[in-house]
Amino acid sequence: MYKVVVIDDEKLVRQGIVLEIDWKNMGCSVVGEAGSGREGLEVIRRIHPDLVVCDIRMPDMDGIEMLRVLREEDKNDVPIVFLTAFSDFKYTQQAIRYGANDYLLKPFHDGDLEQAVLAIIGRAEGIQQEAKEEMEESVLSSKALGSAGKSKYVVEALDYIAGHYGEQNLRLRDIAEALHMSEGHLSHVFKKETDYTVNNYITRFRMRAAMKLLKDCRMKVYEVAEEVGYKDLAYFSTTFKNIIGCTPSEYQDRSR
Repeated sequence: MYKVVVIDDEKLVRQGIVLEIDWKNMGCSVVGEAGSGREGLEVIRRIHPDLVVCDIRMPDMDGIEMLRVLREEDKNDVPIVFLTAFSDFKYTQQAIRYGANDYLLKPFHDGDLEQAVLAIIGRAEGIQQEAKEEMEESVLSSKALGSAGKSKYVVEALDYIAGHYGEQNLRLRDIAEALHMSEGHLSHVFKKETDYTVNNYITRFRMRAAMKLLKDCRMKVYEVAEEVGYKDLAYFSTTFKNIIGCTPSEYQDRSR
């Protein structure tokens, strides 16, 4: 669920946004409210929401000043939808300058806020998906993927690994025997043509396969570990974190 904070000095307006919008249907949950920019700043810093819906004109600290502090001092890039009853272009310019994601005039029509929120979520999910795909590809370099420019033996080795990576005891010796080559020769040409040792390539190939299985979210982490050739869950988790930068559970949670 996307965490949302609503900030508006008019209590009835704020409650209307919280209670009358079908947040759950959009995959969101309102986790905090505030009646001023200063109070909202504290709530945002404490809760770290995924989205903020905020009035511009408020006492103590207005929405523009709150956003300026977030962007310049806290380096916080949380998406913000501004609401205002004032169609003054000056406010629009300031909101855009500090990175507001949308700007709605009160009273806004039914569906306007939902449309703005869904557009932000759509962009965020698109960016997340691109990042995941880039991460998945970066586990193995482009030089190691595909058969272009590689010798027959290396291509056969890559194919063998792709077909047997789920076997727990897969080693250089197994691949060399299957290809009727010496371990030394296979090791040399494989490293030369892919930039990886055979064992390092197997590990990274397994991590790439694990990422795809974890994104599906239907398998438990220990099932994914076994599927890609690891009997020891702790060792799998440590290896995954060393290469990907987060644990398998964290990666799966981000993919939900």
